[in-house]
Amino acid sequence: MPLRETLARVDADLAAGRIPVARQRLRGLVSSFPHDLTVRRRLAEVYRLYGDAAEAGRWMYLEADRNAEETAAFEARYGSPARRMKALAWRGPEARAADAFAEGRLAAVRIACAEESGHAVDWDVPGEEGRASSEPWTVGGVLAGAGCLVAVLVLLAIWVNGLVALFD
Repeated sequence: MPLRETLARVDADLAAGRIPVARQRLRGLVSSFPHDLTVRRRLAEVYRLYGDAAEAGRWMYLEADRNAEETAAFEARYGSPARRMKALAWRGPEARAADAFAEGRLAAVRIACAEESGHAVDWDVPGEEGRASSEPWTVGGVLAGAGCLVAVLVLLAIWVNGLVALFD
């Protein structure tokens, strides 16, 4: 569904008092349009209706006019830079941000996450999740994989042997 049409439905949901439905629509829009700060701002407004300062701070984190108390609540709930990075649900480089403030906030979170984890991170795989795919194979890993393969082959042989014995 197009962005404008979905935002119109959000307005209708809010007018009708269907706050959870509006929130769900906006969460979907953030997932589809992670670089649109207007959608994030609207989602923060919905969380204010719930009285959830941490979530309002989460979705206003990239805005220059954010509320300091909400920002502090967000940072307290998502204590590590890796958790904040994941919570912000950003994808792609910081350069796709709508303004310099948002770009600076995104860069600061990513740099803090990289310093905490000890390796480079990007917005598509924050924290430790992206590390495994970039590491080289190790002897232990190869041996573990080979052991699993042998176990599966042994179980398969036992199963086939059982089928043969059953029909003999």
